[in-house]
Amino acid sequence: MPETNFNKILFNAIMQKIKFSIFLLVFSISLACTENKETAQVEAAEPNIIPASYLLYKDFPSKIIAPRNIEIWLPEEYEQTAALPVLYMFDGQNIFHGTKGWSGEYSRGWEVDEKLDSLIKTKKIPPIMVVGIFNVQEKRAVEYMPAKPGDLLSQRIEETDNEWYRSFKNTPPESDEQLKFIVEELKPFIDGHFKTKKDRANTFVGGSSMGGLISLYAICEYPDVFGGAACLSTHWVPFDGYFLEYIKENLPDPTTHKIYFDYGTEGLDGEYEPFQLIADKAMQERGFEKNNNWMTIKFEGAKHHEDDWRNRFHMPMTFLLQN
Repeated sequence: MPETNFNKILFNAIMQKIKFSIFLLVFSISLACTENKETAQVEAAEPNIIPASYLLYKDFPSKIIAPRNIEIWLPEEYEQTAALPVLYMFDGQNIFHGTKGWSGEYSRGWEVDEKLDSLIKTKKIPPIMVVGIFNVQEKRAVEYMPAKPGDLLSQRIEETDNEWYRSFKNTPPESDEQLKFIVEELKPFIDGHFKTKKDRANTFVGGSSMGGLISLYAICEYPDVFGGAACLSTHWVPFDGYFLEYIKENLPDPTTHKIYFDYGTEGLDGEYEPFQLIADKAMQERGFEKNNNWMTIKFEGAKHHEDDWRNRFHMPMTFLLQN
């Protein structure tokens, strides 16, 4: 066999092997494989991103908080777009797939990917990617409970006779660490490995219940990082709404930020309206204009459940992402 033909056959065989290896790598990522990935392995996978992907990073490393899973959704438009806005969402294990949620019951989840895909294809919002941040289930309340105002929180923890709240005497809130992880570790990783619009106007945060509470805390603590917050069924009630005292003095600039609130009227959501009215007053006094850069919606008959958040998720997304 001539040497030229042999080299050509050898080269083709090597290229086929390389292509097959790349296929296996991408396939394993898109199926959110269950094997742990070290940082080096994660970085090696980035050049092979494909459209409409789910990328699951098991036990994403951190020097600030306990490792946790991070799942990223990229819309079909990812490859054709120069850069995308980013939505960081809490309770990441509930937002894409049907699963057994943090409460132990099976849920369809928020189906955030399907909702956004529909909004993008109908051109109601621009393409956006989502970063789902899993909670550490047994520490969810600790991770999401705002740590400020610290003096008032410490006083109410000391005075409480509520058995659940008394646990904070031994395990103080770790929300400051949670936000520091997002801002100093996770966001730089996302911006460094994906095509993102890195500025405040294109960086959003969102969640429900205590995930809504820490979303508001995030935009108040890091107003230069987050430009919009989606706070669904915000769980104001811990320690008699202590966090409302914080927002009166710490809401971000209404000329550069947008905030969405909502709540239902059934079950746990039925307790929220008196607290939400106080929050709405604080928004007005800060200079936010309702239905312009701030929205609060009451949903009659809605419950504190993923089904309800899924049904109205298009509302905050349309509000935050439309010019």
